[in-house]
Amino acid sequence: MSTASTSHPCLPRSLFLLGGQKSGKSRRAELLARQWLEADARHEAVLVATGQAWDAEMVERIARHQRDRAERVPGMQTLEEPRELARVLVQHSQPEKLLVIDCLTLWLTNWLMPVESTESKQNQPQVQDWNAQLALFLEALDGAKGPVIIVGNEIGLGVIPMGKEVRAFVDALGVLNQQVAAYCESVTLMCAGLPVAVKGVQP
Repeated sequence: MSTASTSHPCLPRSLFLLGGQKSGKSRRAELLARQWLEADARHEAVLVATGQAWDAEMVERIARHQRDRAERVPGMQTLEEPRELARVLVQHSQPEKLLVIDCLTLWLTNWLMPVESTESKQNQPQVQDWNAQLALFLEALDGAKGPVIIVGNEIGLGVIPMGKEVRAFVDALGVLNQQVAAYCESVTLMCAGLPVAVKGVQP
C-alpha cells in the first residue's frame, strides 16, 4: 500500500474519518479542506457527495448541507457520484487536489440497498457488482495521486438489529470500514465533535 506524502505536511495521503451520526465527522473534513485550501493558492478541494435525494427530508438535508458548506468552505467544489467512486478517484485525483468523499455509508447503501426506482429488479446492482466495485475502489485509493479524506459511519456499537437485511448491512459496513481503514494512512474516530487518533499521524 502506498504511503506517498502529499504537498501539505499536516495532511496525510489518505484519512478515514469515522464516527456516529452527528459526531462531527463531516465538519472535521470541512475544516481540514479549508486548511488545505488556505495553505497554498494552487490547492483545490472537491467534495464527492454520495447521497441521493430520495424523499423530501433528504432534499432539504442536502440543500442545508450545501448552504452550510458554501459558508464554511467557499472554495470547495462539489461532485455528485452515488456509486462509481473508483472512477472518480482515477479521473480526479491530483497532487494539488484534495478529494473529500462523504460518505462511505451512503455509497454502500446505494449498492446493497438501493431505493426502489422505475428500473426493473434485473437492472438493480447485485452483490457481485458491489464486490467488484469495492476492489476497484481500494485499488484506486491505493494509487491516488493526491490526498483523500473519506467520511464514514460507525453503526456497529449499538444493539444487534432484528431484521435480517439490516443485520447484513451492518455486517457489510463493518467489513467495509475495516478494509478502508487498512488502506488509509490515518484513521480518526470522531466522538462528540472531538477527534480521537486511531491510526497514523493525525492532522
